[in-house]
Amino acid sequence: MSRYPGRAGRLALRAGSAAAALGLWQALTAFDVDLWVRFSQFPTVTDVARAFTDRLSGPDYWTDLTDSLIRIVTGFLLAAVLGVATGVLVARSRLAEDLLGPVLEVVRPIPAIALVPVAILLFPSNEQGIVFITFTAAFFPVLVSTRHAVRALTPVWEEAVRTMGGNRWRILGSVVLPGALPGIFGGLSVGIGVSWICVISAEMISGQYGVGYRTWQDYTIVDYPGVFVGMVTIGLLGRLTSTAVELAGRRLTRWLPRTSYDPARPRPRPARRTPAPTVEPAKAEEARDEHLV
Repeated sequence: MSRYPGRAGRLALRAGSAAAALGLWQALTAFDVDLWVRFSQFPTVTDVARAFTDRLSGPDYWTDLTDSLIRIVTGFLLAAVLGVATGVLVARSRLAEDLLGPVLEVVRPIPAIALVPVAILLFPSNEQGIVFITFTAAFFPVLVSTRHAVRALTPVWEEAVRTMGGNRWRILGSVVLPGALPGIFGGLSVGIGVSWICVISAEMISGQYGVGYRTWQDYTIVDYPGVFVGMVTIGLLGRLTSTAVELAGRRLTRWLPRTSYDPARPRPRPARRTPAPTVEPAKAEEARDEHLV
C-alpha cells in the first residue's frame, strides 16, 4: 500500500498546483485564446507581476493595505465579542431569545452590503460606515454558530458542575464556553471570509482609501493589470487572516481529540499486526481436558 507524501512532498504538490495554474493563465492570455470566454481581454501573468512590482514600490499600496486591515480587524473583533456574547445569551436565556430572536432573525437575511445606505445615513464618516458593514457581515455567522454550539452541549456536564456547588458563572466559564469553542471558531472562520467580501464592496462604493477602492479606481481607468493586483492582494490577505483564525482555534482547543483529518498532523502508520500463536491440536485438547477436570 503506497503511503501519501510527507510534508515536503505535500509542499511540492501545492507549489506545482499553483505553478500549473499560473502557466495555464499565461498560455491562455499570451495566445489570445477565445473559446466560450474571452481570455484575450485578460492581462498576462507577466503584466500583472510587472504592475505588482510597481505598486509595491509606491506609498499608495501600503496605505490602502493598512486601511483595509484596520477596517477588517476592527469590525471583526467587535463582531467576535458581541456575536459570541449574544449567541450565548440567546441560547441560555428564554427571555433573551424572545426579546432579541425575532429582531435578529429579520435582520440576519439582509446582505451586509445592502446596508451601505443605512451606514451612510447613520454614521458621520465613511470610515465608521465601512467598519459597521464589516461588523454586520461577521456578526451573524458568529452568532448563529455560537447559539447552535451552546445548545448542542451535553446537559450532563452542567449537572455535574451544579452537583459540585458551581454557580452560573462557573458553569459558563468551565462548561459552556470551552464546550462551544469548536463551533464558535467555525463561525469565526466563516465570518472573516464574509467580512473581506463586504469590506471590499463597501470600499468600492463609499471608500476613499483601501484595496477595494483602489481596485475599483483601476477598473474605471481601464487599468486591468492593476485590477488583478487588487484581486491577488485581497486573496492573500483573506488567506492570511483565515489561517490566523484557524491557528488560534487549534491552539485554544488543543484538549480536543483529533479524530478527523488534520492537515497539520502527519498520518500515523498502521500498527503491524502480530500473528496469534498457533497451538497444536493435541496440546489444545490436553489443555481443555485439564480445564474440565
